[in-house]
Amino acid sequence: MKELALHILDIVNNSITARATHITIAIEENLSRDSYLIKVIDNGKGIEADMIDKVTDPFITSRTTRKVGLGLSLLKQNAERTGGYLRLESTPGKGTTVECCLGLSNFDRPAIGDISGVVAMLAGSFTDIDFVYSHHTDVGQYLFDTKEIKNALDGVPITDPSVRRFLVEMIDENLAEIKIIR
Repeated sequence: MKELALHILDIVNNSITARATHITIAIEENLSRDSYLIKVIDNGKGIEADMIDKVTDPFITSRTTRKVGLGLSLLKQNAERTGGYLRLESTPGKGTTVECCLGLSNFDRPAIGDISGVVAMLAGSFTDIDFVYSHHTDVGQYLFDTKEIKNALDGVPITDPSVRRFLVEMIDENLAEIKIIR
């Protein structure tokens, strides 16, 4: 995948498949440590201990529609190419945390891509799931919480196309204020 936002979308799709009702996407850019940290935390069904080490194998997948699962293996490869890592922690019945650290200034680090579009699409498509997206930089932080957004909409459905456009613009404006690195 060419963009980190697409990797995040893939991980979130795994969380949705695992029946998560709360998914947190956290990104931290740290110039002094030269790190780009991504965490996706869910409260889904979790992964059995004997599968944790196998989920980054492209030929291991829980899907029945195909025999290959490239998402986590490609993310791990991208992370390691930049001097970073991919870690998974999971407790069956409680959820999973995927943590990926990439070298922030490394030439091989993929760009974030359309993270605002991904977050807005998830919020409007999976209305029964609570999404929290946080993004931290050396300049500041931004927090997006679908519970707060739904309350602020005061009855206007989050699925409304005009709401989606508004969310994308709002997220983009806030990310510009904290000067994210694209």
